[in-house]
Amino acid sequence: MSRQVVRSSKFRHVFGQPAKADQCYEDVRVSQTTWDSGFCAVNPKFLALICEASGGGAFLVLPLSKTGRVDKNAPTVCGHTAPVLDIAWCPHNDNVIASGSEDCTVMVWEIPDGGLTLPLREPVVTLEGHTKRVGIVAWHPTAQNVLLSAGCDNVILVWDVGTGAAVLTLGSDVHPDTIYSVDWSRDGALLCTSCRDKRVRIIEPRKGTIVAEKDRPHEGTRPVHAVFVSYGKILTTGFSRMSERQVALWDTKHLEEPLSLQELDTSSGVLLPFFDPDTNIVYLCGKGDSSIRYFEITSEAPFLHYLSMFSSKESQRGMGYMPKRGLEVNKCEIARFYKLHERRCEPIAMTVPRKSDLFQEDLYPPTAGPDAALTAEEWLGGRDAGPLLISLKDGYVPPKSRELRVSRGLDTGRRRTAPEASGAPGSDAISRLEEEMKKLQATVQELQKRLDALEETVQAK
Repeated sequence: MSRQVVRSSKFRHVFGQPAKADQCYEDVRVSQTTWDSGFCAVNPKFLALICEASGGGAFLVLPLSKTGRVDKNAPTVCGHTAPVLDIAWCPHNDNVIASGSEDCTVMVWEIPDGGLTLPLREPVVTLEGHTKRVGIVAWHPTAQNVLLSAGCDNVILVWDVGTGAAVLTLGSDVHPDTIYSVDWSRDGALLCTSCRDKRVRIIEPRKGTIVAEKDRPHEGTRPVHAVFVSYGKILTTGFSRMSERQVALWDTKHLEEPLSLQELDTSSGVLLPFFDPDTNIVYLCGKGDSSIRYFEITSEAPFLHYLSMFSSKESQRGMGYMPKRGLEVNKCEIARFYKLHERRCEPIAMTVPRKSDLFQEDLYPPTAGPDAALTAEEWLGGRDAGPLLISLKDGYVPPKSRELRVSRGLDTGRRRTAPEASGAPGSDAISRLEEEMKKLQATVQELQKRLDALEETVQAK
């Protein structure tokens, strides 16, 4: 009798653990817009989610520690004049976030430490260049202040946020139809895009050239999403001709046939892939699903290995993915998702079961840190560099002066908009405060003199 050999993997028993009720974010009004983005972005400091807003577009920013019921009058970021479609935190500054909207603009915001105390209406910089709604924003992984945006005008713009200028344009000659997804390679040298014309393209953005492309990676007509993964490969999610959901792995040098193609189910929700380069695990979250599937990618056949699935009762309207430096390493947490319900945001921790509570070096190799490897000028000049790695052995401690190390361009914008942006007083208000302080000090001195005189009188009697 032959025995089936089970593939050995330290991630075979990864399990999802939803947070307790008091660790969730209750009574949030999640956006009802029909758009295939996660509607949620998270980093080690803040949770941001796109919410319903009357008379424009808004998103909510909460400190991670501010769990429980969210006040219905909580201040929002509300500078857009139409619904917000996508948001993304800057990987090199945990206080800076970008948003794309139906009002055809991209805005970059700076969130003060501790969160908002007043509604934030003035961005640090507004990036105008698209002629139709902007549905995708993505920061460069290693170059400082380089931001990509993709609009329904079929154009991808790459911005230098420091100057507020579009430095690269990939026009409708590259993508003749709606762009479904855009993903940077790990070093930011290439882009992987999927388009309504049923093609997946790998693009060198600085030259504007298509390095490789694949026609109809999935036979169905529904949207395809594509991301870079390890070992020079890309992963795509889409639909078969019979509307079955599929996941496929491709070698970027040989796109004729997939290395692996797996059919999943017959649900209609578009699958959003999240890839972790440290563990080589890809997580698939479907909009409208109540589950998260995860697969391990290896360098040898069959390349794509199904691990398991986290299931819950309620479906998800969106999903946020925490960077590795925001996880609890002493609990063997290798990923954390923030699942958006209709009126609630629920953290879900993905954990490897281990008996020891010591630091597990095999689970936490050096990971991407918060420092940029390149300036915008260096990257535009042709240089490439991988992320600057940090160890999580002693836990992640954010740099003390992180908020002061924004680029010169952002500093200029901050000086221009700081009074409204952060709710801090302007120069006129500061002068008035100083005058009032002097008056108070004079009053205190006068009262002290009277008190001294009164004490002398008492002692004399």
